[in-house]
Amino acid sequence: MKHPEPAFTKVPPQTHLDQKLSVCSKLCFAIGGAPNQVAGSATAFFLQIYLLDIAQINPFQASMVLFVGKAWGAVTDPIVGFFITKSKWTKIGRLMPWMVGCTPFMVVSYFYLWFVPPFTNGRFIWYMGFYCLYQTLITCFHVPYSALTMFLSTDQRERDSATAYRMTVEVLGTLVGAAIQGQIVASAHTLKHCPHRNLTTGHLGNSSGTEIIRSLKEVYMIAAGVIGGLFLVCTVVMFLGVKERDDPYAPKTDKAIPFHKGFILVMKHGSYLTLTAAFLFISVAIQLIQSNFVLFCTYAVELREHFQNIVLTILMSAAVSIPFWQWFLEKFGKKTAAFCGITWIMPFTVMLVFIPNLIVAYVVAVSSGLSVAASLLLPWSMLPDVVDDFRLANRNSKGHEAIFYSLYAFFTKFAAGISLGVSTLCLQFAGYDTGACRQPPPVVYTLKLLIGAAPVACITTGLMILLMYPISEDVRLRNKLALEEITTCSKL
Repeated sequence: MKHPEPAFTKVPPQTHLDQKLSVCSKLCFAIGGAPNQVAGSATAFFLQIYLLDIAQINPFQASMVLFVGKAWGAVTDPIVGFFITKSKWTKIGRLMPWMVGCTPFMVVSYFYLWFVPPFTNGRFIWYMGFYCLYQTLITCFHVPYSALTMFLSTDQRERDSATAYRMTVEVLGTLVGAAIQGQIVASAHTLKHCPHRNLTTGHLGNSSGTEIIRSLKEVYMIAAGVIGGLFLVCTVVMFLGVKERDDPYAPKTDKAIPFHKGFILVMKHGSYLTLTAAFLFISVAIQLIQSNFVLFCTYAVELREHFQNIVLTILMSAAVSIPFWQWFLEKFGKKTAAFCGITWIMPFTVMLVFIPNLIVAYVVAVSSGLSVAASLLLPWSMLPDVVDDFRLANRNSKGHEAIFYSLYAFFTKFAAGISLGVSTLCLQFAGYDTGACRQPPPVVYTLKLLIGAAPVACITTGLMILLMYPISEDVRLRNKLALEEITTCSKL
């Protein structure tokens, strides 16, 4: 259906040459976000089981580390957003100094997150401290990085294209993270080191088990060192290949909007609240599946020797399907793409719970990858549309982009922290036995609920909220034309 051109503009909706992004620039931008996903994949799939079986802290302490770390990361998002709004423009931009400056410290904190200290009594404090520090530093990187999307180009198509590049590389980063962590440390969780004669007792209390655990601590550190090196390399690539532009919509004489006023305006913007609430529940569902999947394969079904390959299959499917979803959202609209893509995962996660054999697991992995790709691409593709909608409604404001992105990260991280903490507590209440070769039936049943029923309930809730999302393709086109009119008039 062809939409009539609004009467208030005489400028055709086309990309100006000075706003065109080269493929190299899009790739460098996308590569900058890859390490966050590499590390995020490693922590999402392996940190919980690492704390329980390698660091050997009890489930309650592990749940506190996961919850407090995520909650602290959520709290730092609006704080970092506040300081970014106060930042002045430099020769390399307003956002770039944040990303470049925090990277070396982030690498150090990430490495020590996977280091087992020689003492036992203070391990809980050790992991709590370094996880909170890592969450703080990754926030200092990710909030300005995600807000950078708005300063690459004023053209929606160029921003959507850059976002598609970013999501493709980030999914590949997630794949690399799972591959590095999974392939290096997979032997930690196959349970081949459990002697048959000890299966009745179920513990690793023999000298052979102790030696294996010691070697596994070393390979976790090797994996952390490799991922830390990726952080440094990718940040340098992004710094050299991306040009940050100043806000083109606000006059140069405008002052940045005060954070508290920007916060109030953002929280009153209905389309932003709807989008954030919807993807909050959807991201919680994905987090539940990620964080419990290795435990599920290890203890709930006989797939302990295949979980790393199943994880890689999910992520490969997600990486391959990103271009498909980019085409789909351009053809049928972003809201339709969100519903079609994210609904797809629900029957397949339930299928794996009830039919836990290897062939079904790989079918589920390929199918679930399609939904994972949609859940990654769509919120970051739709969020710039919300920012444009806000810009049109508040034309005299400036500097609010970091507020949008930091608050979105705050809500999703906080919800994810609660879900991870609660899921680990559920395992403790079910009787999870740290270091055991086998877990009791209540733990197996709990893992099945955390993989099947809980994510389905969260996704259903999120999609029901998304029904109320007001920015249709008609509204998006109208906003695009109106903003182009404002830009044209400001140049005259």
